[in-house]
Amino acid sequence: MEETKTAAAANLEVFSEVLQNLAATDKDIMVVTSDSRGSGKLVPFGQKYPEQIVEVGIAEQNLVGVAAGLASMGKKAFAVSPACFLTARALEQIKNDVAYSDNPVKLIGISAGVSYGALGTTHHSLHDYAVLRAINNITIVAPADNFETAEAIKAAAQMTSPVYIRFGKKGMPENLQQNPNPSDFKIGKGRVIQEGSDLVFIATGEAVLPCVEAAKSLQKDHQISCKIISLHTIKPLDTELLLAAAATGKPIITAEEHSVNGGLGEAVASLLFQNSCTNTFKIVGLPDDHTVSGSQIEIFNHYGISGEGLKNTALNLIKL
Repeated sequence: MEETKTAAAANLEVFSEVLQNLAATDKDIMVVTSDSRGSGKLVPFGQKYPEQIVEVGIAEQNLVGVAAGLASMGKKAFAVSPACFLTARALEQIKNDVAYSDNPVKLIGISAGVSYGALGTTHHSLHDYAVLRAINNITIVAPADNFETAEAIKAAAQMTSPVYIRFGKKGMPENLQQNPNPSDFKIGKGRVIQEGSDLVFIATGEAVLPCVEAAKSLQKDHQISCKIISLHTIKPLDTELLLAAAATGKPIITAEEHSVNGGLGEAVASLLFQNSCTNTFKIVGLPDDHTVSGSQIEIFNHYGISGEGLKNTALNLIKL
C-alpha cells in the first residue's frame, strides 16, 4: 500500500518552534524538563531563553511539583518529559498537585505510545489516556499533524486549567485535512479530516495517518467511502460530532496508539452505547498483552494499526 508522504517535521519539532515564538513575547512561558531537553527538541529554547527553562534531572515527580508551583504563581508552565514516565512515576503529583489543586500546568508527554520502539514495554506509554481519563479536571490532547500541534500549543498556553498533550517522534504531514481550514481547531472539538458515506474512522494522534492511508485504498480498490475524524481531544469528547457520525448507522472503527483498555475506543463506545447507538463497532489499538518490540512502524503493522491493517478491519466489518 502506498503511504501518504509525510513532512520532515515531527510534531515535537513544531511544538518547540511554537513555544519559542510564544516565549519571545511572553516571559511567563516557563519550561520544566527532566533531563529531556534534547529528546523534547528544547535545546534551541534553552539557548534563546535560559531564564525560562528549569532542568530538574531524572526526577519526574519533582518536575510536576515544580511546574505546579510555577503555575500557582501565574507562570505558564510546560512540564516536558517522556510520556511513559510522566504519567506513571509522577501520576500522584499530576492527580494532586496539578488536577486537584487546579494548577494550569501544561503536561507534555513526549516520545509517546510506542515511539521508543525497540526499548520495549518499559518505555511504551499505552496507559496514559486510561489513567488520566480517570482523573477529574484535566484535558487530554493528542495532535495528529503539524497543524493540530501548533494550534494545540497556542491554545494550551492560554488555558487556565490542566492539560496533557501527547507527542510521538515520527515526521508527520503538515495538515491531514482534505480541504484544510485554518480556523478548524478547538480544544474539545473533533476535526473532520474527510467526509465519507460508508464507514467512519475515528482516530487520535499518530493513528490518524494510517486511517487516511486505509481510506484511500478502500476508495480506490473497493469504492468504499470513508469519513475520518481526528479526535485530537480525548477528554472532553466532542459528543455532538460523535453522535452525529453514529446517527448515520454506518460501521465505526476507532484507532489509537494506546491499549484497547481505557482509551479512545472505550470512551467512544461508552458514549455511543449510553445514547442507544447500535452501529457495528471495532476498537483497534494495542491488545492486553506483552507488547512486541520493534520500530513504531513494525509495531503498528503487527497490531493492525496500519493502512493495510485498518483496510482489512474495515472490509471484515462491512461483511458482518
